[in-house]
Amino acid sequence: MMRVSFSTLAVTMFIAGAAHAGVIELQPKAGEPLQGLTPLEMNLFNEGRAAYLRGISPEEGLGPIFNKASCASCHTSPLGGWGNLAVTRFGFLDEDGNFSLWPGEEQSLFQNTAFSGCEEWLPMGAHTASRVTNSSLAFGLIEAIPDEDIAAGADPDDLNGDGIRGRVNWVEALEDIKGSPLRAGRFGWKAQVATVLTFSADAARNEMGLTNRLIPTETAPNGDLKLLAACDLVPDPEDIEDEDGFAFIDRVTHFQRYLGVPPQTPKAGMTGEVIFNAIGCAICHTPEWTTSDSLTLEDAIRGKTIRPYSNFLLHDIGDFADMIAQDGASEREMRTPVLWNLRNRESMMHNGSIAGDTFENRVTAVILAHGLFNEGAFVADNFQNLSTQDQAHLINFLGSLGQLEFDADGDEQITIVDAIMLKLFCLFETVTPDDECAIHDINQDGVIDMEDLHYFALAYYGDEPFADCNFNGQADIIDIILGLATDNNFDGIPDNCGCLADLDKDGSVNGADLALILGAWGVNPGSPSDLNLDGVVNGADIAIVLGAWGPCQ
Repeated sequence: MMRVSFSTLAVTMFIAGAAHAGVIELQPKAGEPLQGLTPLEMNLFNEGRAAYLRGISPEEGLGPIFNKASCASCHTSPLGGWGNLAVTRFGFLDEDGNFSLWPGEEQSLFQNTAFSGCEEWLPMGAHTASRVTNSSLAFGLIEAIPDEDIAAGADPDDLNGDGIRGRVNWVEALEDIKGSPLRAGRFGWKAQVATVLTFSADAARNEMGLTNRLIPTETAPNGDLKLLAACDLVPDPEDIEDEDGFAFIDRVTHFQRYLGVPPQTPKAGMTGEVIFNAIGCAICHTPEWTTSDSLTLEDAIRGKTIRPYSNFLLHDIGDFADMIAQDGASEREMRTPVLWNLRNRESMMHNGSIAGDTFENRVTAVILAHGLFNEGAFVADNFQNLSTQDQAHLINFLGSLGQLEFDADGDEQITIVDAIMLKLFCLFETVTPDDECAIHDINQDGVIDMEDLHYFALAYYGDEPFADCNFNGQADIIDIILGLATDNNFDGIPDNCGCLADLDKDGSVNGADLALILGAWGVNPGSPSDLNLDGVVNGADIAIVLGAWGPCQ
């Protein structure tokens, strides 16, 4: 696709529009980095992302028993987010519902993969339970919520009288000196982890068999130390520092700490959120937090207001729980999950038992399942007592959690399809936050206008230069939306601009046109070969020719 840089006039117009609208930033897609990272932090994010994607080899310490060879195998929607794969927990559950580890085991996680001869097996008669992969999005921001703020929301004795007894799971951070104060757990289905580094170290060793400085010993298959000695041939700890002084657990910690907040569109004002609060959802799914203002935190993390929709507390969810006691959490307790990016979560509930079907039906089933909980069952009753319209408002609000601005077709990309839908159904319409067109009202002024179109162009082109092949000071995609240009082949380029690079007018952009560019090389204002009108015929003009290569359409 041909790209011609936006003119100075167009940039001025855009800045003027932004100034009029106030400070507005496009929300990043789920899985993108935090906004405001320094170049050094961005580099750490990218290096961490590469480590997160990379499979650990047996020579590096994978196994001998493990579940997956990379973090990315589980955290898939998006990278670092929710996953559909489930792991198995097992142990002994007596007739009174009391859980204990199976004799000889040091933990309840079952590793379903192993090197030949090292396989772990599920004991006959063991109690088993499944857990799906949690999201790691914006872990650095969640970690930065002060412990005391999480503790302030706890009500273990139900002093509020609402039947909800959330409590903090106070846990050790593996990186802390022994005897350090406990921290408020916030990660994991049992709120058993307080920091991102502990999370990374625990997952590296237990999910991949990669021992590290925080957990330097292997898990023995079914507790068999002799079998472990025969199978484990890499000296512990296996995770060693690279040339920059970072181990694998540090690299993936950087990635998870610097993952950004997923989008929420529209950002506020939906009737469904009012209903969400009114029927009791917000008691556990606390909408908003502010991170610590400690100077030890990065600027991109310090003092930020975030909306994860969780209180990070343990709640008794009755027999619907997995009946696995773990690290201070009882058999029936589970941590309130975050709801941000809920739109993109396929397998719901801790065990993934609600999956498939439509988002509306999945979410409805999850809300109704709360009726089986020992805490918060009244929320399911309140939901059932809502009118059909109010139920729809609530579900639409939940669907906004993970919705990308301008993404009318919900494919998490801003394409010509979204431009067409904006043009046909939303352009210059008056909207409320409950309307489908509200995803295009980025400045939330109640009308889809030119200011919104400027931001649509920014979202549409992303990191590429604005295309302005008509040289009218306005992005091509805006011309198409406004009807100032036709785009009959739906490629996002005005039809009259498809062959701007056909300098010899032979109906095709080819080597002859490239030769004309080379023949006019250098400072050459006014030359037809100066395709971007910057006064110089150079590589930028060659790029335009290459981008339009082929027959004219």
